[in-house]
Amino acid sequence: MRADQLTSYQRWSILIGASVMLSLSMGMRQSFGLFQPSILHDTQITSADFSLATAIQNIVWGITQPFVGIFADRYGARYVMVTGVLVYMLGLVTMIFATTALTFTFGAGICVGIALSCTASSMSMTVSARAVSAAKRSVTMGAISAAGSIGLVIASPLAQALISTSGWQIALVGFLGLACVMIPSAFSAGKADKIEIDKADDVNQSLGAVVQSALGHSGYVIMALAFFVCGLQLVFITTHLPNYLAICGLDPSLGASALALIGLFNVFGSYLFGWLGGRYPKQLLLGGIYIVRSLAIAVYFILPATPASTLIFAAVMGSLWLGVIPLVNGLVAQLFGLRFMATLTGIAFLSHQVGSFIGAWGSGLIFDHLGSYDLAWKGAVIIGLIAGSFQMLMNVRPPKPKENLGGALPNAA
Repeated sequence: MRADQLTSYQRWSILIGASVMLSLSMGMRQSFGLFQPSILHDTQITSADFSLATAIQNIVWGITQPFVGIFADRYGARYVMVTGVLVYMLGLVTMIFATTALTFTFGAGICVGIALSCTASSMSMTVSARAVSAAKRSVTMGAISAAGSIGLVIASPLAQALISTSGWQIALVGFLGLACVMIPSAFSAGKADKIEIDKADDVNQSLGAVVQSALGHSGYVIMALAFFVCGLQLVFITTHLPNYLAICGLDPSLGASALALIGLFNVFGSYLFGWLGGRYPKQLLLGGIYIVRSLAIAVYFILPATPASTLIFAAVMGSLWLGVIPLVNGLVAQLFGLRFMATLTGIAFLSHQVGSFIGAWGSGLIFDHLGSYDLAWKGAVIIGLIAGSFQMLMNVRPPKPKENLGGALPNAA
């Protein structure tokens, strides 16, 4: 079945399933920072331990993403996504009973990291791209990314409310309920496995040949390296903003409000950049996001933290939050087609997660040793400005096909 043969029900079933799965997967993960003060108070876990677990989560997510992408490209995304939800649930259960750094790291770090490879942006963008025409691909991925932000609007206030009234363990039980909703969503999104790839979006090359071509393409390499700064900046904020606000003597609920506002504004920002990506050069938009983000971080941390400045900062960052997803995935599809999209976005995402690892753990180490986040945010700003500038100069010409030695892989059924 081709994408143009889908009924409206079939297409919307895939897209809504991908949206819900991405929304809840990312919403819960991005709210984990709200649990930090309570977990530090009730257990033997320290701030550095919490940061390390978050860092391991991100690096495990990055390392496993290319392999998960290869499996999905070969055998289908449905198996990957359903398995990922079950592993997510295992991670949440482990976190509920964690009293030591080792147990917490296994749940929040390893299990959730693997689960995110199977349920977050790479898989949702891959199935969504197959369900629509090339002309609608960028705006559709922007819409899916936008819908993915609603999970943060739901998960963040839910977590804060349950933590305040019933404790952090009950809040994680609430997250288990959200994870249950992801199971039917994964089955629904997995229907994209049956869609044939159009010839215009296919490549008559083996997986190895395409990966070799991508790693030798200067534009792809620059995009992947610049993706590093995205992970560093976002995870620094989601992991450490609540603690930074507590240091500044502000109400703990402000952290939840800020994260919820990020999610709300990301709904508009992601759709906007998906729409713009179908009309203007994606590399310029992507580089612009990195640069404006960096400037926003600089202004916020230079000025005294207040409720008003924090909410304005959250709104600005939210507008730029996941707008990178449709642009990066769109550039991969533009350069290499859809056949191995999950694999190639997974490889690029590894760079993103190395940045996330440093943003989470490195910032925690800086705070533990220096007593402030000054060096952390200054580094995030400088790296962001450099990455954004190089991203704008990216080569966007598709590589010339090389002789296929391994044969193209068949469609996953």
